[in-house]
Amino acid sequence: MLTVLGEGENFREPCALVLGGFDGLHLGHRALLSRAKESGLPVGITSVFGGKGKELFTREEREFLFSQNGVRFVLEFPFTEELKNTLAEDFLRDVFGRLNVKLAVCGEDFRFGKDALGTPALLKDRAGCPVSVQKTVKYLSEESGRMRKFSATSCKEFLRRGELSLLNGCLCSSAEEFCRSAYFIGGKVEHGRQVGRTYGFPTLNLGVPQNKLLPPDGVYRGLCQTPAGSFPTIVNIGARPTFGVEERKIEAYLDGFSGDLYGAYVRVYPLALLRPILKFSSAEALKEQLLQDIQILRKEGCV
Repeated sequence: MLTVLGEGENFREPCALVLGGFDGLHLGHRALLSRAKESGLPVGITSVFGGKGKELFTREEREFLFSQNGVRFVLEFPFTEELKNTLAEDFLRDVFGRLNVKLAVCGEDFRFGKDALGTPALLKDRAGCPVSVQKTVKYLSEESGRMRKFSATSCKEFLRRGELSLLNGCLCSSAEEFCRSAYFIGGKVEHGRQVGRTYGFPTLNLGVPQNKLLPPDGVYRGLCQTPAGSFPTIVNIGARPTFGVEERKIEAYLDGFSGDLYGAYVRVYPLALLRPILKFSSAEALKEQLLQDIQILRKEGCV
């Protein structure tokens, strides 16, 4: 079970610590995590949340990813002016004073502290334990034909452009890893207007999580994990102009599900764009389109 350490909280078992900001876990992060796991010690990770701009995963979503990938504890830091102005040496003194670290792991491009003056060399000098500095993990970019490092920045670029297969290629190395690694939108099911029920397509509704980076508006095929199981899903991200609703929402139809999920926490995994959001002349015309969408969903699959 993942332990979340806030300000001033400690973890006193001997451990391996992976240092970084960790907005999710791309394949570069996983290489660091694998190195820490080789120690046989409980593995902890640092995570900074609440910085400028929208995030790939919310704080709650990150905690799910960490727990699913063998992390024992996470040391969380809100991105505040105080943190931004903390000297690198003071940051290390705080972190290592709260933990019993027997191995520290970071990437060769790891920077920390005020003005990003902290380096792996400083970490080695001040950690008081062995430090493993890992080479940057890269992939061949289809766009440029050049090697490019895995990074949160590139993941966000793919997401903003709606290139979900490329994004998930940065987050997952196999289909088996999908549900514990891929991009998802998590939240509690809200009460909607229940219009879908009137034409045979009941849906669940999620609010847009604060500071969560979403793909472009559209209708996607995907997957939804719920307390009742996993279901192939059609996901509408954006407005619902057929019914005059301009508010941006996440609405999902779960193929094969019947029941009540109000108040339940679910994870929606959009996979590929089916079509743009359209304004139909009637609910019946929308229903005909949804029947076509479902056929594509069933043909293409959800992973």
